[in-house]
Amino acid sequence: MTLPHVHLLLNHFPIIGTIIGLCLFLGALIGKSEDLEWASFVVFLGIALLSIPTYMSGAAAQDAIKDLPGVSAALMGAHQDAALLAYLFMEITGAVAWFGLWQFRRNSRMGRGVVYAVLVLAVLTVGLMANAGNLGGLIRHPEILSGPDAPPTAGIVHPTLGLSATGIAAFVTGVRWVWPTLQTLHFMGLTLLMGVVFLVDLRMLGVAKNASFATVHRLLPWGMLGFGLNLLTGMCYFIGAPFQYIHNVTFYWKIVLIMGAGVNAIYFTVFDEPWTLRGGDDAPLKSKVIAASAVVLWVGVMFCGLMLPFLGNAF
Repeated sequence: MTLPHVHLLLNHFPIIGTIIGLCLFLGALIGKSEDLEWASFVVFLGIALLSIPTYMSGAAAQDAIKDLPGVSAALMGAHQDAALLAYLFMEITGAVAWFGLWQFRRNSRMGRGVVYAVLVLAVLTVGLMANAGNLGGLIRHPEILSGPDAPPTAGIVHPTLGLSATGIAAFVTGVRWVWPTLQTLHFMGLTLLMGVVFLVDLRMLGVAKNASFATVHRLLPWGMLGFGLNLLTGMCYFIGAPFQYIHNVTFYWKIVLIMGAGVNAIYFTVFDEPWTLRGGDDAPLKSKVIAASAVVLWVGVMFCGLMLPFLGNAF
């Protein structure tokens, strides 16, 4: 299986998943169901995580078909920009949904501001995802154009809000100070993320047992801030020079490990076992195993990131 296969496998999940999450959320608001509200936020968070490999594998799919007859470069560019915008809104939606879940754990309820923010973001994300998917379909399915003789760009709805993948790439790689600045911010975010994540995981493994999990968990928004900073700067790297990543197997492993670590983080937010730990309590074996796996996963992420210039054949 190649990255284009991965893109074909995943590209419908962000669209359909966001629609499902929005329907659950609307049902929760109408029925005033906290359980449905909780479930919809988990769906948004999961789809935001899944959108990372979906977007990145799109560059490999573009590279695979760019020289095929009948493939429109204009449509591919429009799809790339639309996908970038939809991806950005999906990640913001997922981040706000995570904050709502964290807030619920801390206060036994979600703030109304968070609820309304997720509602607006989800509606916008569904529209942007649908537009990106429609443009992607036009690339290899000319039968869905507005007419048999329609030019490749006819009828395209292409909101960008000023976002252009080509423009971002030119800025990142063409301005001398941008790349080193991104490197600095990336490592700052990594330091913040690793510090918080390891503190939480080590508590599960028996270090600082006098602290309750709720006390340690209040630091997680700072860890998510570090992850968001890493994601933003990492995406700038990827958009600036995608082909030095999609041809490097070490980068594949890094993304797989990030996905595993993300699922691990969802466990510590959603499931009840960690939240029963008071000061002095020992974590159950299940929580310890998950915490140990999180340490291994994040160390693997750091290793693969640092080894990108040395392992593989892209740099």
